[in-house]
Amino acid sequence: MSSCEERVSAPTGEELETLPGAKPALELLDHVIASSGGEQRSGQRKMLAHVAQSFELKRHLLVQAGTGTGKSLGYLIPAVHYAQFSDKPIVVATATLALQTQIINRDLPRLLETLSNVPEGQTDVAVLKGRNNYVCVHKLEGGYPDDEQEDTLFAADVASGSVGRLGQEVLRLRQWAQTTDTGDRDDIKPGVSDRAWRQVSVSAAECLGKRCPLVESCFSELAREKAAQSDIIITNHALLAINAFEGIGVLPEHEVVVIDEAHELADRVTGAVTGSLSAGMVYSAARLVRKHTKASSDPLEHAGSALETSLRGVAAELLPRGLTESIAHSVELVREAARVALSDTKSDSKDSDAPRQLARSALSELLEIAERLLGADEHHEVVWLSRPQLWEAGRGYAPASDDDPATLYIAPLSVAMQLREGLFDGRTVVLTSATLKLGESFDVVAHSLGLSGAGAPRWEGLDVGSPFDYPKQGLLYVAADIAKPSQGISTAQLERMCELVEASNGGALGLFSSRRAAEDAAEYLREHTDVSVLVQGESSLGSLVKEFSEDRDSCLFGTMSLWQGVDVPGDSCRLVLIDRIPFPRPNDPLIQARTRSVASRGGNGFMSVSASYAAVRMAQGVGRLIRSSDDRGVVAVLDSRLATQRYSGYLMSALPPFWKTTRTDVVCGALHRLHVQVS
Repeated sequence: MSSCEERVSAPTGEELETLPGAKPALELLDHVIASSGGEQRSGQRKMLAHVAQSFELKRHLLVQAGTGTGKSLGYLIPAVHYAQFSDKPIVVATATLALQTQIINRDLPRLLETLSNVPEGQTDVAVLKGRNNYVCVHKLEGGYPDDEQEDTLFAADVASGSVGRLGQEVLRLRQWAQTTDTGDRDDIKPGVSDRAWRQVSVSAAECLGKRCPLVESCFSELAREKAAQSDIIITNHALLAINAFEGIGVLPEHEVVVIDEAHELADRVTGAVTGSLSAGMVYSAARLVRKHTKASSDPLEHAGSALETSLRGVAAELLPRGLTESIAHSVELVREAARVALSDTKSDSKDSDAPRQLARSALSELLEIAERLLGADEHHEVVWLSRPQLWEAGRGYAPASDDDPATLYIAPLSVAMQLREGLFDGRTVVLTSATLKLGESFDVVAHSLGLSGAGAPRWEGLDVGSPFDYPKQGLLYVAADIAKPSQGISTAQLERMCELVEASNGGALGLFSSRRAAEDAAEYLREHTDVSVLVQGESSLGSLVKEFSEDRDSCLFGTMSLWQGVDVPGDSCRLVLIDRIPFPRPNDPLIQARTRSVASRGGNGFMSVSASYAAVRMAQGVGRLIRSSDDRGVVAVLDSRLATQRYSGYLMSALPPFWKTTRTDVVCGALHRLHVQVS
C-alpha cells in the first residue's frame, strides 16, 4: 500500500451522513430519487458521500464505480451543491465525446430540472472545448487566406451547376454559422468532414486572439467568457492537460476538478504533449512565409531538404540514444531557420494580420519542437521515428519502406510528475472510472498519475463495486483449445466465432485488435451465415451503434473505438467477442521505452507496462456486456493465453466475476437458450 493512500472503510448508511459535507449532498440525492422515481443504489450513495467529503476536506479521491453504479450523479450532485459556496468554478473533464455529450445533454439537464425548486437547481453550467471546435467568424468573413486547395471545394459541372460533396458541406456550414448560438462543431447535424470543418475554423496557434477585429462575436471567446462566469465547466482531458502543463490559461481559475474516465487520463495527457516534426511541416511553413510575408523562405526550404535527407534510410523505431549526429544537425537548421523567420515576420503594428499569423504559428511550432528534440533528456523523454502506413482494403496496412516520408516524435516517458505538479498541486481532484483498480490495488494507476513515491500528495482509494450480479448475469468463455494468436485472425478463430454467433443468432459485439481482423471476421460471417454484420468504417460510429441496438439479431464488429463508451443495454448485445488480449504493439516506441525503464530499476517491464495496459482495456471491453440489471449474456475470448499463461490470473482479476468456462458445448448451449428466451 502506498504511504500516501488511505483505504476507505465501508460505513453504514447512517455513518455516511456523518462524513464531512456528505449530509446535504445525500439529501439532494434522496430528493432526486423521490422526484424521478429512481431506486436507491448503495454504491452510488457511498461514492456521493465520499466525493462530498473530498470537496469539504480538500482531499484527493480515486473512486472505482462499476457499471450500473450511476457514477455521473455520484459526482454531479456533490458538485452542484459545493458550487453554491465556491467562488471559483468546478471543472469536470471527460476523455470521450460520448460521455461529454451524455453529461451535457442528458445527465445535468435532468438533474437541474429535478432540483428546480432548490438553490442547486439554478447552477450555471458551461461547455468548453479547444478553439478548433468552434467556427471562426473572422475566417467566415474572409479574414484568413483561402486554403491552398480551396479551388477544389466548389469544383462543379458547369453545365449542371452542381457542387461537389465537399463544397456542399462547406455551403451547409456557412448557412448554419448564420443561425448557431454556439458555433460548436458538435451542434451541426448531420456532422461534416474534417476537411470541410478546416475551411471555417482555426487552431489556437492560428487564432489572432484579442487582436482579432471580430473578437466580440468570436464563438470561442464567448464560450470562455461564459465558462468564467459559470459554476461548473464541462471539458475534456486534452484541454485540462494544456491548461496544466503548457502555461496557457485555457480554463478559468479553479480549485476543484472531477475527472471521469480517469483510466484514460495519463494516455490522453501524453498524447496532448507529444510533439512531431517532419520535412513536410517545414516545407508547409516555408510556403506560408513565402505567400503571406516579405521574409525569405529559402533557409526553411534548405532546412526541410536537409531534414528529409537525414531521415531517409533510417529505420522507423525508437531512438534510445536520441538523435543521430546527422539528424541533430538538420533539426538545428530547422530551429535556426524558424527563429530567423519569426524575427523577420514580426510586426510592430497592432492591427490584425491573419495571413501573417498563419505563417508565424507554423514557425512557432517548428521552433518549439526543434528545441524539444535537441534538448531531449534520454532519462525522461522518448524520441522515435515513424513512417505512415497505407491502408489497403482486404490486405491491411502496407509496410512502409525506409525511403517513405518520416516524422520525428518526442513524448515524456511518464507524465506522472507533470500531473502531480500541474494538476494536483493546489487543487482538489476526484478521479473516477469503472476500471481504476487492477486486482485489489489502485497502485498502478496511482503511479501513472504521480500519486506515489516521495513527496506524493495524500489520497483516498474507494471501490464502491457494482449493483450487478455478475456470476448470474454473465458467462466468461475462453477458447483454451485454439492455438494462441499469431498474425491476423486464424481460421480456427473464425470457425469458433461463427459457431458462437450461430448459437446466439446474432446479437454480437465483436471487439478486434485490428481493422483487418474485424473486416476478415465480417467477411467470413457474411459468407457462412445469414446474420447481418455491421462493420466500423462503413458508416459513422453513432449510426452503426444505433442500428445495432435497434436490430437485436445483428452484429457489430470494430476496433478500439468500440472497446469503451458503447452502451447497448438489452438483448441486442448478448455476446461480446474478443479476438485477442489487447496487448500494446510490441514495437510501440513509448511501450518499449517504458518497459526498459522498469526493467532497468529491477522491475518486471512486461507486467508493469504491457500487462497493465491490456488489463484495463480488457476490463473496458468486457464491460460492454452487462449494462443493466436485466442483461444476460456471454463474453467469449478467442485467445487461449487467457487460460494458459502465467499472467492470465492478473488479467482475470481486472474483469467482473462472471461464471467461467472453457467448454464450447456449454457456452453454445447457454447462447442458444438465451436466444430462445429473448425470441
